[in-house]
Amino acid sequence: MLSFFHSQAKQVFIGNILFIICCAFYLAWWLLAFKPSGTFNDMKTGWLLVPAVIAGLAGVILAIRGILAGKPAAHLVSGVYILWGGIAVFFILLAVTVFLLKRPVTTELILIVGWGMLALAEIDTLFGTGLFSRGLSMGFIVLICVAVVISLVCYVLYYHLDSRAAYIDGMIPLLLSALTMAGISGFMCSGKIWI
Repeated sequence: MLSFFHSQAKQVFIGNILFIICCAFYLAWWLLAFKPSGTFNDMKTGWLLVPAVIAGLAGVILAIRGILAGKPAAHLVSGVYILWGGIAVFFILLAVTVFLLKRPVTTELILIVGWGMLALAEIDTLFGTGLFSRGLSMGFIVLICVAVVISLVCYVLYYHLDSRAAYIDGMIPLLLSALTMAGISGFMCSGKIWI
């Protein structure tokens, strides 16, 4: 199946699979470590973060290598706009969540924004290489933006929820990002140019 992809798309695809594995281990850790009815201690669950970090870093590196590997014939959104726009959005959200919403800063904010930037850059690359049509690409851009907004809402609400609601709230961004990456990978595997 991967033989149908050129090297650039193959790297993006494998990066996505590693990212999904990262989310699965992170979610398994979350399910055990933050279970409202009684948590496991760090020694029993902390090891789940090791494969999560390794798979996540490897996935991001491979995806970025794939994104930067070739010169796309066309762009939906320039990589420069994605990069600088993402940085600007992060600092605006940081200011709004800390000063306006009084939400303590945690790494999830940079993970949400960083994932959104990566996913948008992937879609732009897949469109530029001709693997995704304009319609499919625009559909995924909307889906990514919706997933980012929902994840940010979860991020803001987390400390205002009771333990059971916070437990569920913390899973939503992980599930959304993993399902989005799985969707992108699924369309890549179909071997069709979607309208």
